[in-house]
Order: sequence, then structure tokens, then C-alpha cells
Amino acid sequence: MSQLKKSWVDSANSARTPFPLNNLPYGVFSAGDQEPRCGVAIGDMILDVTALENEYFEYASCPVFASGMWNEFMELGSEIWAEFRTKLNEMLKEGSHFQKEIEAHLVPMADAELLMPFAVSEYTDFYAGRQHAANMGAILRGSPDLPANWLHIPIGYNGRASSVVISGTPIHRPNGQRKAPGAEVPSFGPSTRLDIELEMGAIVGKASAFGQPITVDEADDMIFGYVLLNDWSARDIQGWEYQPLGPFQGKAFGTSISPWIVTAAALEPFRAPTPPREQTLLPYLESTKAGLYDINLQVLIQPEGADKSSVIGNTNYTRMYYSAAEQLAHHAVGGCAMNVGDLLGSGTISGPARSEYGSLMEMSWGGQEAFTLDTGEIRTFIEDGDTLTLRGAAKGDGFQIGFGDCVGKILPAVTWPK
Repeated sequence: MSQLKKSWVDSANSARTPFPLNNLPYGVFSAGDQEPRCGVAIGDMILDVTALENEYFEYASCPVFASGMWNEFMELGSEIWAEFRTKLNEMLKEGSHFQKEIEAHLVPMADAELLMPFAVSEYTDFYAGRQHAANMGAILRGSPDLPANWLHIPIGYNGRASSVVISGTPIHRPNGQRKAPGAEVPSFGPSTRLDIELEMGAIVGKASAFGQPITVDEADDMIFGYVLLNDWSARDIQGWEYQPLGPFQGKAFGTSISPWIVTAAALEPFRAPTPPREQTLLPYLESTKAGLYDINLQVLIQPEGADKSSVIGNTNYTRMYYSAAEQLAHHAVGGCAMNVGDLLGSGTISGPARSEYGSLMEMSWGGQEAFTLDTGEIRTFIEDGDTLTLRGAAKGDGFQIGFGDCVGKILPAVTWPK
């Protein structure tokens, strides 16, 4: 198992920090009246790489960090990604001769506002968790049997990049059409079955050409890093609209991501295989690499006015059936060009036990079985004022690789018509 790498930044050497030297995730921050700046998390500090670019990280003819986004750096390619990470390790490791030169460019994380770390080019959400798919079938159709195509292809749909927001951004309860059981016509109003979906988000760092498929191994090399992802879902709106073309307004009102991009390189020691295949996949979905990562995941809810959160779910990314690389390869197989900054949602991650379910739809079994929070309050779906938090970390020997919390508070629906 990988060991903790020691840093001269003392807070990075604690087993409790999600940001040891082994991690070095990438984000964007603002401190005081500064413009957005690219930074690297190390312990409870942020290294301002925008300030250091001209002297230490000059990889292109013009600055790539000045935009306050990581997209231009991603476009430089995997050799530069590796070179940059190696340089960061040299600068921040225990005993580094760079310490005196760069410590003035460390910003306390507590003094910084975290912003969107990259510009989302396109957003695609998948439905690739085996247990979640079976649960949804049992809840909605009375049978856990999977759709005929499910064990053969990673099912997905194209979402809205404009609705992807950084952790901490409040989400308004969406309005829309929903049809009550037994009603002859639909009604319009705020969703009454508001939900989350616990997911991982994979960020594409290399583009593919229009008309050209890619292999799973090539797709794996194209993934720059990962974030936690909450694909908020209005189950009643979705239930009325999704046939025959799938989700639309029930999903388009908000998708939250965690603030730090944890690189594929940082997660490499935690590689894990995909589960045994129940059906042999077609050759274009075959790979020589293990496709998942051993990342512990958690869902918490805190009602408005409560002094603590309740843990309502614990699971692991290895519960997925399809890997991000398999999803990416399938996405491109028909000739779809993949862009730098594309975001792929894994689909809801649920395990076989109820304590491992990744959505309230499953936890309450479609609203039929209410559950009690640590505060004594009852829930089936999300209520106004509730704050939902996703957490995730890969556990090493005396350290962890974390993402930062993915947080969203639900505000009341906007009054309509105005």
C-alpha cells in the first residue's frame, strides 16, 4: 500500500487532512479582491500557481493559468501533466530547497473562496450502477430486472453543462409538470419528490477527433481527474417526462461538483477492477486496465436550523458496473468528438445494503418508507432548507486522498408565474 509522503507544510502530514502531498488536487480560488487564480491544495493551504507560473511553470508561449481555469493546462497533454506534478512534489516535499522561495505564495484555505475549477464543455450523465438500476426497476416497475441493453452498454444521456455548479451554490427547488397517480392531466408547480444522486464525475483532459472512435485504454489516458458529483433529481417531474426520450427538466436544474480536481495520477495507487461481467461485453469495450478506484463515499443531510448533519449513506466507487473509461469509449464509438473539459457523471453509486444506497429514492423506497435523521426529523425526499453533502476519500497507509465536500442547500421554488 502507498505510504504518506512528507511535506514541509505541516498540516499536509496529518492523517486527517484530505490533501496530503500524495494528493495535490487542482482548484480555483479567490482571496480578498483577487481575480480567480489556479491553486493546488496542500494540507490546509493553497499554493498559488498563477503567481508562480512565469518563474516555475512556463509550459506554453502564453500563460495557461492566467484564465483562472484549468482547461488550458489540460490541453497541454499528459507529458506536461506528469512534469507539473513531479515539480510540485519537488517543491513541497519535506526538505525541499524551494521552501523559502514559494512559502510566501501559500494562501490559507480558510481565507479563500473556492470557485469552479474548470469550464465544463459538455456534460453527460450515465446510469451505470448495477444496484441502483435494479432498485429503480423494482421501485418504478415492480421488478429488479434490468433493461435488455443494460448489461451490454453504458446507458447515458446528454445533460446541461450550464447547470453544473460549484459546491456551496444553493439550488432552487425546480418547478415543472408532474402528474399525480390517478390524475387525468398533469399539474404545474414545485417538485415534491426532490432527490440527490451520489456520483463521481470524470473530467476529459484530451480531445478526440470527430468521426474517430477510441479504445477503452485510450479513454483511460484521456481522463484528467475526478470530482464528487451530485446530480440533483426531481423524481416527479422526471417520472412524467422521461418516456420515451429520457430525463429533461427533472435533471436540468442543477448538478453540483466538489471544488478540487483529484488527478488520475493521485488515484492510481487505488485502482480496482470492475465487477465480474454478467454478460460478455463486445470487443470495443474490452480493456487491459482495471477501471475503478477504491474510494469511500458518504451522503449527509442537515435540516435547516439543525446543529449537526446525519449520515444517511455510505458506499464505495467500486460498486459501479462500468468504469469512466468504458463510458468515455462508448460515448465516442459512433464518432462523437470528446472535448477538453467534458464532464461524465458515473450514475448513482449504490451498494447491496440499504445503508449503501446513493439516492433518497432508494433510501425511502420511492417515498413509501420514511427514515429518521439523527435530529429526530423524518424524511422521504428533500425539504426546503435541507443541506446535502457528499464526501469521498481513498484511504492509504496513514493518509487519505480527498476531494473536498460537495455541498448544496435547497431553497424554495421560484414563484411562477411572476
